Amino acid sequence: MSINQNYLFRRLYRSGTSVVDPYIVVYYKRNKRNKGNRLGITATKKIGCAVQRNRARRVIKEAYRLCEGELPKGMDIVVVARKKAVFAKMQNIQVSLRKAFLKANL
Repeated sequence: MSINQNYLFRRLYRSGTSVVDPYIVVYYKRNKRNKGNRLGITATKKIGCAVQRNRARRVIKEAYRLCEGELPKGMDIVVVARKKAVFAKMQNIQVSLRKAFLKANL
């Protein structure tokens, strides 16, 4: 499931906990559903043109898909792409996500 409504993003930015990495910033908070995790991915215009933003989102989505089995159920997660994520390889983003999840004790 995905987070695609603005108020959900704002709620996580305001009341969620964040973990910063050179490639990404991860905001997370436990939700009241135990079925699965909800993921939102953002990439602002600061990191490049539409092609670069879409590539960053695709790479982050794939890296999350590969790491998803290691996470507990019932989390809202927003991943914000940083400037370095545009040119990063998928393996680097995956390592970055795993480090962020370890820092967050997820």
